[in-house]
Amino acid sequence: MTKILITGGTGFIGSALTKRLLAQNYEVTVLSRHPETVGKLGLDGVDILGSLSSLTPDDNFQIVINLAGAPIFDLRWTEARKQLIRESRVNLTEQLVACMARMTVKPELLISGSAIGYYGDQGDTIMTEKSEVKQDFSQQLCLDWEQAAKKAEQLGVRVCLIRTGLVLGDGGLLKRMLLPFQLGLGGRLGNGKQWMSWIHLQDWLSIAERMISDNSMSGVYNATAPNPVTNTEFTKVLAKTVNRPALFPLPAGLLTVLLGEMSSLVLGSQRVLPERLQTQGYRFQYTDLAAALVQIIKRS
Repeated sequence: MTKILITGGTGFIGSALTKRLLAQNYEVTVLSRHPETVGKLGLDGVDILGSLSSLTPDDNFQIVINLAGAPIFDLRWTEARKQLIRESRVNLTEQLVACMARMTVKPELLISGSAIGYYGDQGDTIMTEKSEVKQDFSQQLCLDWEQAAKKAEQLGVRVCLIRTGLVLGDGGLLKRMLLPFQLGLGGRLGNGKQWMSWIHLQDWLSIAERMISDNSMSGVYNATAPNPVTNTEFTKVLAKTVNRPALFPLPAGLLTVLLGEMSSLVLGSQRVLPERLQTQGYRFQYTDLAAALVQIIKRS
């Protein structure tokens, strides 16, 4: 039985991936300092690792999936908060790779999280995995995060870096956005011209599965649907899906006051295409935003 270690396995994406892998009879261990969280999520059959320091050289995981990281949108970005965000991603990834180096039998694959924030705020520019970047906090964070993971290649480990866009599913950021729209209080953010590169959760999970099964996959992949939309279009489609008007736009100035530097997450623009996935033959289940939102909202 293939053994998989998942960091961040109790998060929105991680818990869904853990359930998917358990259903396929993988033996899954989740890194979690809070075992009770694993039980509440219904992740029956999961082994729990309290800390990376508990790993020994004799531990043998064929696959490691690294999704750990403090929530990036929960609290205002003070200097202390930004440091925590970095440590929970970059430092933990460094520690994880160090643990892999001590293992007698090295893992075959490391799938490590990243984000399309890697590219920075790029306006209308279409970006692929080969595009130049614009430096800011998110870009530097993702760059350092990826570089920490890539060190596993020196151990002979195949490394896949998954730059994730806005993941749409029953939870995550969409869950926060949904209530205002259901109450008729939704609206575009800023001028609405910023691009939102989204992906359905089911596609994200399928991409991870493909990385596990396809030994030819390595390096960086943009995990975004092939049809990004502007915030204005996203707002219209979401409002139509819940059958409510979208009459309350939030001006950029107000968002900047309310969120500070973190406002870049909603006002920044990344128009990202999944070029490498498509080149390697991955076929998206959800390429149309309206169909994706209907499937999620009507099902929840």
